[in-house]
Amino acid sequence: MKGPLFYAKILLFGEYGIIKDSKGLAIPYNTYQGALKKDEYPSEEALKSNINLKKFYTYLINLDSLNISQFDLDALNNDLDEGMYFDSSIPQGYGVGSSGALVAAIYDKYAKGKITVLENLTRDKLLTLKAIFSKMESFFHGKSSGLDPLNSYLSLPILINSKDDLEATGIPSQKPGKGGVFLLDSKIVGETAPMVSIFMNKMKNEGFRNMLNQDFAKHTDACIDHFLKGDFNELFGDVKELSKVVLKNFKPMIPKAFHKLWQQGITTNDYYLKLCGSGGGGYILGFTKDYDKAKEILKDYDLELVYRF
Repeated sequence: MKGPLFYAKILLFGEYGIIKDSKGLAIPYNTYQGALKKDEYPSEEALKSNINLKKFYTYLINLDSLNISQFDLDALNNDLDEGMYFDSSIPQGYGVGSSGALVAAIYDKYAKGKITVLENLTRDKLLTLKAIFSKMESFFHGKSSGLDPLNSYLSLPILINSKDDLEATGIPSQKPGKGGVFLLDSKIVGETAPMVSIFMNKMKNEGFRNMLNQDFAKHTDACIDHFLKGDFNELFGDVKELSKVVLKNFKPMIPKAFHKLWQQGITTNDYYLKLCGSGGGGYILGFTKDYDKAKEILKDYDLELVYRF
């Protein structure tokens, strides 16, 4: 048995802002994926995954806020007793949606009357899916927007206009140009819950709230508009400003070892860095007009090209 593949996701723009109702843009990232599997001779990793899935099953049974009759949990329990696990290449704690892909896989296999990507995906259907996924994924993070599983499940770019206004969208097709969006591996595993906790504490500060509602939201919204229009020259001006805002106001979410590298990009204009997901480690997202040059400058780090233009 091997289930369908569910991909990683990258939140290109909108980290933290989407918690407070500003815009966001998430895209599937098919370099990494996961699927539900059963093996006759499971590995140690598979056995560990099976144990974790059993904990998730217990959580789902006890989740009053989710209409459990919508799920065939008996079938899930039987499959877990037969050793089912989640076989995934998606790195955990890296901001690319490892738990989102798992939630999407469970919904796809065990939800009754599920909403599918083949339907006309109205806003109501997207919001229904997001609400279900939010409750399911809260098991992993304490609080979840539901966006990662939604992106993984639909395997479509998702534009978040606000928390009650989502739409599946198209992004400009990649071109063999010099520019690129890339992932930089911090080699540090990040944890979402502590980072979100730091953010929520910062939100008690009026100055921080004003910054988020004004500077952060303004540049994030502009980046999304430019990106969707394929206006990459305009995009870089706002990405630079966004990179400055994040370095100044989200320092605890950026590993200390990368503060200098972050500033170097802003000073030289060779690349700009921003958070990928909640930060604290994992991947850092980079934007550059000249990927080969950025790769040479950042040769001491592992880079992965995500999107070329």
